[in-house]
Amino acid sequence: MKWFLTALKKYAVFNGRAQRSEYWFFVLFYTLIAIVLAIADGVTGTFSRFTGFGLLSGIFSLAMLIPSLAVSVRRLHDTDRSGWWLLIGLVPFIGMIVLIVFFVFDSQPAANRFGPNPKGSAV
Repeated sequence: MKWFLTALKKYAVFNGRAQRSEYWFFVLFYTLIAIVLAIADGVTGTFSRFTGFGLLSGIFSLAMLIPSLAVSVRRLHDTDRSGWWLLIGLVPFIGMIVLIVFFVFDSQPAANRFGPNPKGSAV
């Protein structure tokens, strides 16, 4: 939960670097909260079959759009890639696989063009 809150504190910070743990814990808690809100939408009747979204999950998704983009860009920076690599996700199927591979790569052990290593020391 600490990493999720850390990412939220950096709401719209697109510079710097994010460790793997910050990114993946953000994704984990985002997914868990989205599932709980989707269930709540189904129970309360605020889910729309036409749009595929519920009221609560839709508001949550909109609120988390910028933090999720920011933590993704910082994660790419940690692997010494530009944030523009996020656009490869627009390529069906292959783009998401490439992004997942990039997000799984370990940090560069030393400082790179995006800042110092967030782990604190060179490995």
